[in-house]
Amino acid sequence: MSAVKSFLLAIDLATRKRDEVAQGLMRVQSAHLFAQDQMSQLEIYAAETASRWTAAAQVGTTPELLRHHYQFLDRLQQAIGLQQGVLAHESRKVAQAKQLVLQAEFRLASLKQVLKKKQAGLALIQTRREQKQMDEFAALQTRRTSAGHFSGDHV
Repeated sequence: MSAVKSFLLAIDLATRKRDEVAQGLMRVQSAHLFAQDQMSQLEIYAAETASRWTAAAQVGTTPELLRHHYQFLDRLQQAIGLQQGVLAHESRKVAQAKQLVLQAEFRLASLKQVLKKKQAGLALIQTRREQKQMDEFAALQTRRTSAGHFSGDHV
């Protein structure tokens, strides 16, 4: 029974670990979604700015203003590039967290399978023990009955 208790304790710890890494996955997925939202906002802002500037340039603009516009768009593209790096990093973190969850699930399933086999083995031992006791009791009863018949025949 001590072995079963050890497996139950191991299963409890593995369950806690699995739950912990699952929560970590949820946090990482949330950060990934946030990074995606920021990327979308930057891209939308860049497209809107370019379209506003195109419309304004048709009405009239100065070379200095146009130079500032291109500098601003360059900075905006740099920000988008940085955000792409953040998004790629967050994607890697999500993949790693998913792998940790899979490993924790596999460990938990393995422990449960070993416990199941251990319990089946213990149940088989117990069944055999009970069968042996019943056989011994039946043999004892048979001897008593036989002894009673022999002593009754001689009287």
